[in-house]
Formats: sequence, structure tokens, C-alpha cells
Amino acid sequence: MKEILWHPNNKDTLESQVWQFIQTTNDRFDLNLDSFPDLYKWSCDSPDLFWGLVWEYTGVVGHRETSDVLINAQDFLNSEWFPDTKINFAENLLQIKDNSTAIVFWAEDKKKNRMSHLELYQQVSSLSSWLKSKGVVKGDRVAGLLPNMPESVVAMLATASLGAVWTSCSPDFGVEGAVDRFGQVEPKVFICVDAYYYNSKTHDCIAKNEQIINNLPTLESTVMVRFVDKSSSFSGVPDVTMFDKILDDFEGVEIMFEPVSFNDPLYIMFSSGTTGVPKCIVHGVGGTLLQHKKEHQLHCDIKQGDRVFYHSTCGWMMWNWLVSSLSSGATLMLYDGSPFLKHNKNIQFDYAEQEKFNVMGVSAKFIDSARKMSISPIKTHNLESLRLILSTGSVLSVDGFDYVYENIKSDVCLSSISGGTDIISCFVLGSTIMPVHRGELQTRGLGMSVEVWNENGEAVTNEKGELVCTKTFVSKPVGFWNDNDGSKYSSAYFEKYPNVWCHGDYVSINDNGSMRFYGRSDTVLNPGGVRIGTAEIYRQVEMLDEVSESIAVGQQWKNDVRIILFVKLANGVSLSEELNYKICSQIRVNTTPRHVPAKVIQVTDIPRTKSGKIAELAVQKAIHGTPIDNQTALANPEALDQYYSITILQN
Repeated sequence: MKEILWHPNNKDTLESQVWQFIQTTNDRFDLNLDSFPDLYKWSCDSPDLFWGLVWEYTGVVGHRETSDVLINAQDFLNSEWFPDTKINFAENLLQIKDNSTAIVFWAEDKKKNRMSHLELYQQVSSLSSWLKSKGVVKGDRVAGLLPNMPESVVAMLATASLGAVWTSCSPDFGVEGAVDRFGQVEPKVFICVDAYYYNSKTHDCIAKNEQIINNLPTLESTVMVRFVDKSSSFSGVPDVTMFDKILDDFEGVEIMFEPVSFNDPLYIMFSSGTTGVPKCIVHGVGGTLLQHKKEHQLHCDIKQGDRVFYHSTCGWMMWNWLVSSLSSGATLMLYDGSPFLKHNKNIQFDYAEQEKFNVMGVSAKFIDSARKMSISPIKTHNLESLRLILSTGSVLSVDGFDYVYENIKSDVCLSSISGGTDIISCFVLGSTIMPVHRGELQTRGLGMSVEVWNENGEAVTNEKGELVCTKTFVSKPVGFWNDNDGSKYSSAYFEKYPNVWCHGDYVSINDNGSMRFYGRSDTVLNPGGVRIGTAEIYRQVEMLDEVSESIAVGQQWKNDVRIILFVKLANGVSLSEELNYKICSQIRVNTTPRHVPAKVIQVTDIPRTKSGKIAELAVQKAIHGTPIDNQTALANPEALDQYYSITILQN
């Protein structure tokens, strides 16, 4: 029997929004749904009825000319949601205009402030008026290179209020990485910051901003947020407007929200770009809003006044996901900087305790790092208000599940979730009215027809295969930028299985609908024709105290593929014969002999993307001597040098 780590109590279940939604569904459509799995099945069988009710139940503000929810449903790529609908994203996030807290912000332990809903509305109004005075209209692009700070939320909402399109990266991006992204979408306005903090150090951005601006020929206006130094200015860029001056000069008036169509563009997101120039994925206004409201209210049970945190940068889709919780009345808990300060490894748990988080979102890597540092807030912090922990970014190991319940909080719902930039949301989520099983993701997302398919395109259970979605969903991208014939979009998701979305995750699904993830299918190892998910190896290797991190890739070798495992070891540890044997034994005993790497090699660092994911494809290219087109997408591109120069791989 599977080990249950947490189970909801009856009172919380009956008071949850999703349980009330189930009763509303039963009353409206004369049904007898009595569980979350029942609701999931119905939501996939009747997507038009489901999403129409989500619109109504979650309180979307907009105008629907007709009752149509979905047309051309059988054609995944060309299906259209909520035709004849007018909506404004910012209007839906700015419904509250009182003195209650909208945003709390910590920049590590350097700066702390908060903003009321009224102040948020007024600042959005000021910046919206300024953007309008600069000629920004519906469809124009505004780009931000900003920390995860209140001004970033203001900038996005001001852009969206005009029906313009927001795109952003975090300020740790280099010049080339930022220009590779923003240059493709030709922004009219650029909003940046003078400097930011990371691990107690100040990182100046002035020179970098000037280079980026000079490489974006479509820019007509630039705004700078003076965050670290109130006297900051540009010397090499003319006509820069300071954010604080905009607030002074454009007194807040009532915002005239520009109504746009449901499928008009809201965000341009970028793929990681480690294998070429990043794809520019365009997400629509209504689909993003409705999908996020569904995930927040029906999966996470986020209610008005809840304090919601997700550790993210403005270059990761979880930032967009977090900000949308304003539309459910939540207070945003923003944090920018290192998750572990050298002088305070508990900074985020300090934040959670002091500000009474209700929902805390982190990466699987954060949980694993905290485990290895023996951080135990269950002994040191009062996290009584915390009821939901979310984990994403990579696969959460079984040990990660154990760590949370043993060292963070024993009576918390832990939801490991998975989706991506591609859908600006999740295919697999949690539920506050379902139990948490050790090592498993609780449920597929409502309205997301997720299955696992084998190589023959057959749906399977209790077997590993490709994660696919067999029916259209509201947050599918509205397209790729400058992909006029849709060919790039089509080949990205529908090439393997026509008219079925293939997401690129290697997974299995159990009889009860819960799932396990084994890694990306495009980096699945295939020695001797046996498919092996990298996460299975990582879980075993990183249980060892001697191993800090690891990365496994396949190397072409003698007409086959062999597994190469790179390990970053704990301080002072070297890869001896004994440790090599210990690593291989750990893998062999707990998986299969086929999982055992042909070689284990010590490295000083593991390459990662800006969002913290290990860059398996980049390492795979490096060991084969293949150039990597866009190293600027990596947080630590210098780490790749040693992979190119490892001679032992020739033997």
C-alpha cells in the first residue's frame, strides 16, 4: 500500500472552494460528482461546460457577447476559446482598491517594504498614463529587465491595462541573453533597474542596461527604477525617465482599461534557449487568467487575504503565476535574491514565519539543498499559518517529500506540480482535498486531458511514457512570435503525435490518477534501447552525503549509448575508487544494473539555466564537442568549459 504522508480533514474539505465548486456543478448540470477525481473526469469530458462555469465561479470580469466557450474543438492547434469575449487582464487583478496589503517585499535582508491595494492601483494608473503619453497602444511590447519587486508588478499591470504585451527577464541576464530575447519581439519601451542584491552583494546594472538599450533599435522610451542608489543615472543613453518621477508627474486617476479579445496576446515568454535562440511563446489574456484562477482557487484553495509566496525571478513563468493570485484577492509575498544567504540559511523561513505565509512555493532544488544543509525549521520556526507547500522546476525526490514532513512541517499539504513556460501553467497539480502520497504528484489539472502514451501512441497506466494532452485547453499558447504560418508552433508540440500535445516529460500514471516524473523525455537515457529517466539516477546519487549535485547524460559510444554521470562533491571530498563504487552500488541496488553509469566523473560545477534547472542538453552537446548556440541562457556558462575538455570520455 502506498504511504500517505498527509490527508485533508473533513472540515477543511467541506469548506474548500473546490468542494463548493463540485456542489455548484452538481446543481447546475444535475450530476452526482462526489470527489476530485469525479470532477476531473467531468472537466475533461465536458470542457466547454467546465470552463464556462470556471469563468462564472471564479468571478472573471469581462464581457461575453455570446455563450460560446469553445469552437473548432476537434482541431487542437486551431481551436478557439471564448470567441466574442472582451476582457482586460489588469482590471481583473486590480479589483480591490482599499488599504489592505497587496504586496510584501523582501530584497534578501537589505530592504523590506509593503504596498496596499490602493497604492498598487495608483502606481499602475500613473505608469499607465505615462506609457499612454509615450504612444504605447494595444499590441505594443514593453520589456522589463527587473528583479522580483513591486515595481515589476506595477509595470506589467500598467502594460496590460493598455492591451499592450509584457515580456521580462531577470537582471542577472547578460547583454547577449537579454538582446537575444527582447530583440526578437521589438519592444517600444524598456524598463530596467539600477542594481540588485544577490547573496548580500550589490550587482550594478547601469553599463549592462546601456548596452542592451543600444542594441534594441525599436526602443522609443526607457524607464529606470532607482532601487539601490537613489542618485543613479545613465550617461550613455538619452531621454531616460526615472520611475519615481513618473509617479510624481502622473497623479493617479481612474484607469481606463482597454478591452481586448480573450485570445489577444498578454505575455511573451521565452524558452530556456540552451540549444539555440530562445523560442518566443505568446500567451493570451483570457487563457492565462482563467487557467491561473482555476489553479489558484480549485487546486490551491487560495482565498481573499491569503498570503502567497513563490520564489521566482521575472524570467520564470512562476512569477507570472504568482502575480495572477491578485485576481483571487491574495497578498503577494515577493522575494528577490539568494534563497540561502551566507550569513543566514533560513532567510526564506524567517520570511515565512514573520509574514505568516499561507502558501509557500519553492523549487525542488531548494528543498534538496535545504535537506543537505540540515535546515530544520520545524524546530526553529513557527509556521502555523502555512497550509500548502508547492514544489516545481524539476522532479521532487522521495527524499524531498520525507524532508518536508520531517523538517519543515508535518501537517502541511505538499503539492509537487509540473507544467512549463509553454503553457504558462501546469498539466499536473495538487489538491487540498486529496491525500499526499510519498513521491507522487497528486492529480492532473482540471480541464487538462493528460495521458501517458507509449512509443506506439497508446495510452498506458503503471508504465513509463510520454506526457501528452489529448484535448485543447484554455492556456495553450496563442502562437509563437514571428511564426506567421504556425509551423514552429506545430512542430514544437504536435510533430510526434498529430493533433495531440506532446510535452516532453517522461512520466507514469497510476490507477488512481496520481503521477510520477522521471525527467525530460528529450534527455531520457537509452542504453541498449532501455529508456531510463535521469531523475531515477539523481534520486539515488544525491542521497549520499558526499554528493552535492549530479547530472547524467547519454554519450554515443560504439553504436549504442552509455550513461555518463557527473558529480559535484561536498567540500573537501574527492572521487576515490571507494566513492565511485559506493555511488554505483547505490544506483544498482535501488534501481537496476542498466541505470549504473559507465563512468562517474567529478566536476566542480553543474550548468544550470536561469530558472535553476540543470542543463542536461547543454552537457550532452559539450561532451560530444558540439557547439552550444546560446550559452547566455545559462546562469553559469563557464561551468561548461570543463565538460568540453574531459579526455577520459574518449576511453
